[in-house]
Amino acid sequence: MRVGDRDFRSIWPEPGGSTVGIIDQTRLPHELKIVTLASLDDAATAIADMWVRGAPLIGATAAYGMAFALRADASDAGLDHAYDVLHAARPTAVNLRWALDAVRRRMRELPVSERADAAWAFAGKVCDEDVETNRQIGLNGLALIEAAARGKRTGEPVNILTHCNAGWLATVDWGTATSPIYQAFEKGIPVHVWVDETRPRNQGASLTAWELANHGVPHTLIVDNAGGHLMQHRKVDLCIVGSDRTTALGDVCNKIGTYLKALAARDNGVPFYAALPASTIDWTARNGVAEIPIEERSGEEVSHIVGMNDAGVVERVRIAPEATKVSNFAFDVTPARLVTGLITERGVCTASEAGLASLFPEFARKSA
Repeated sequence: MRVGDRDFRSIWPEPGGSTVGIIDQTRLPHELKIVTLASLDDAATAIADMWVRGAPLIGATAAYGMAFALRADASDAGLDHAYDVLHAARPTAVNLRWALDAVRRRMRELPVSERADAAWAFAGKVCDEDVETNRQIGLNGLALIEAAARGKRTGEPVNILTHCNAGWLATVDWGTATSPIYQAFEKGIPVHVWVDETRPRNQGASLTAWELANHGVPHTLIVDNAGGHLMQHRKVDLCIVGSDRTTALGDVCNKIGTYLKALAARDNGVPFYAALPASTIDWTARNGVAEIPIEERSGEEVSHIVGMNDAGVVERVRIAPEATKVSNFAFDVTPARLVTGLITERGVCTASEAGLASLFPEFARKSA
């Protein structure tokens, strides 16, 4: 996608073929900082400290992390060690486990001497496939925006509300929730995006708004809790969010606050969609509320905030009393009954076991 006068992916192999570049997303929107990853520890730190975030990008970074590790120790023990280190970095996003399982399974089939080069090539393939997957998600979701546009007056935009960041910064390119938006924008369909700021880490304000602005997509930043008000006043035509994990029955685990958006959408008759690749579906999980581990992050993400002051200096400040206890749940689960549909690379389906089975019968059979 576009940043200034350059086209970017969120992760890319650097010249020489031994390192990868990423955008340190903790510095956005105030600084575009490129970081080089060259080792297992680099990749694990990038994931844990959220230099990279978003389920598909986490998986891609983990694949490169495995490749780095196998250059140092390509034995089965080295493979398992790398798997454990990366898996511990962030527990909720299923793409992390999916990528690690895929790399380990493939590498175990190869002689130790071939594993390092094969893992590097495999990580590149993971990235390329993610780009195409997200492009297809966008094309499938485009039909929903086109349908909404047909009900509008000439030139009136389709108003789409999204939560957190499921844009190209959360994937390798295109994004999941934003991919249909970018496809519609490129096709000349008038669109406008309501961007939730998304506390506590403000990914909406710092990431979604940044990438939409760079690409020229009309958007407005709102506080997290404004969505219900906008829906009541018929200023939202549809909601599209991402997913860090989706169960076999269609429950959607996404950034904290997604559940509340779905409740408001249901109360006001606003279609609520989750856009996700097959790699985000956890076919072993059926009850999202009971089975998906919800990551609890540092309380300082809530008690402190980072921003640029009027002098142009980026600083971190405390916004809560020092003695106040803080709880910081990173995700919540939206039950399938509140989800209008799931937008995937194979099409749009109902958020249900039957709906997912209709698009992914080979996976559904294994999970039954």
